[in-house]
Amino acid sequence: MIRQSDPGSFVSSSLEVIDLHASTQSETARVRAIMDRLAPNYDRLMSFNERLLFAGGREWVCWQARGDVLEIAIGTGRNLPYYPANVKLTGLDVSPAMLQLAAARAATLGVGVDLQLGDAEELPFPYGSYDTVVCTLSLCTIPDDRKAVQEVRRILRPGGLFLLLEHVRSPLRPVRLVQRALDSHFVRVEGDHLLREPLELLKAAGFEILALERRKLGLVERVVARKPS
Repeated sequence: MIRQSDPGSFVSSSLEVIDLHASTQSETARVRAIMDRLAPNYDRLMSFNERLLFAGGREWVCWQARGDVLEIAIGTGRNLPYYPANVKLTGLDVSPAMLQLAAARAATLGVGVDLQLGDAEELPFPYGSYDTVVCTLSLCTIPDDRKAVQEVRRILRPGGLFLLLEHVRSPLRPVRLVQRALDSHFVRVEGDHLLREPLELLKAAGFEILALERRKLGLVERVVARKPS
């Protein structure tokens, strides 16, 4: 026997989807405002963190990029000096203020890059557009990181690489407890989630993990993932 769906249940489910979408849009707008506010001082603020936690990470990620490359959440363009000269680079960010600084850095370095305003959760590119996608220290602030990973998989060509540098949830319980205590503050002030683990999302999206490095008490991950051919 085929049971007829309850119209009320359908309406309720539809409203939940709409509410979730509206909530994500609202959080994206909040993160954009945070990044616009942080942009003038972002490089100075990041310099200490990079020396402490991420030294060499940008170089490790970017030298592996090849072909048509998209960097999501390019920010102020801190990765620009590290790309191979023969790549064709596109950079996308949700923050206009960050993109202005990235454009200035690209001009100073003489680096060719197509900078675009856009949301990593809804990438404005067709299926199979890129050979490589780069993301450094950004999945932590994208409101729907799962959707962003799925979008990366969509726009990568078969066999394409997803290269990441990220701070993540530590596997060490004492460290993780400290992260848990600080997480709500960082999410509120910087839109920065301390307890995420991108590796789980990559595997769920069907990526093959080719390389994985954990550093700094498990707080930092470097990942090379491949979209299956």
